[in-house]
Amino acid sequence: MELILDRVTKQYKNKIAVDRLSTTLKEGVYGLLGANGAGKTTLMRMICGIAEISSGEIRLGGEEIGAMEGRYRDLLGYLPQDFGYYPNFTAMEFMLYIASLKGLNRSYAKQQSDLLLQKVGLANEMRHKIKTFSGGMRQRLGIAQALLNDPKILVLDEPTAGLDPKERVRFRNMIAELGKERIVILSTHIVSDVEEIADWIFLMKQGQFIAQGTLEDLKTHYLEVSGDEEPEKFNLEKLYLFYFSEEEI
Repeated sequence: MELILDRVTKQYKNKIAVDRLSTTLKEGVYGLLGANGAGKTTLMRMICGIAEISSGEIRLGGEEIGAMEGRYRDLLGYLPQDFGYYPNFTAMEFMLYIASLKGLNRSYAKQQSDLLLQKVGLANEMRHKIKTFSGGMRQRLGIAQALLNDPKILVLDEPTAGLDPKERVRFRNMIAELGKERIVILSTHIVSDVEEIADWIFLMKQGQFIAQGTLEDLKTHYLEVSGDEEPEKFNLEKLYLFYFSEEEI
């Protein structure tokens, strides 16, 4: 399976939010790293078919995703930065509600919800109302609902924002496991999230990919552009700080 971005552009009046991006994604974890305002969320919304593309195409298996309509949505799981939930729903009620929106059979939905809530560590909380959950628990519920239809493309926008270090590590491990059999796109401004688990990393600024590759590729790139004479001390944070000011971060 290949998800192809071909000169994808998004323009709002006089502002270009995403500028002619092209790449090919296969199974694995892709880290989309950049400061707030870099265009990450806009790009992910276009990949999910939520935001209209100004020019260019996104294709799956050679077919433009807009033409696929429901067939594409059936393959997609999405966790936006601020996913909507009903505070008075229990975790199980919320899962079954999302499953109904996705058109899933109720028997399958109940079985899948049980399995996923257990997977994200909420098995003992499934009868509790979401308004009693911590931020980390809500994020885990968010990833569970995104997985209800067993998606082949999983899009996660700032999924670890606001989580404590222990929750963040747990979440990263879960994402790494999911990336073994699907395309996972992880957008964040937290460098350690992508440094630990991403098979391929995109560094995004002003709507463009200013650097991309494996962690080793980016190390080579950083040493070339920075002239750093201590390559053994390289980490992704150094490359990030090289391109972004502290104000942007």
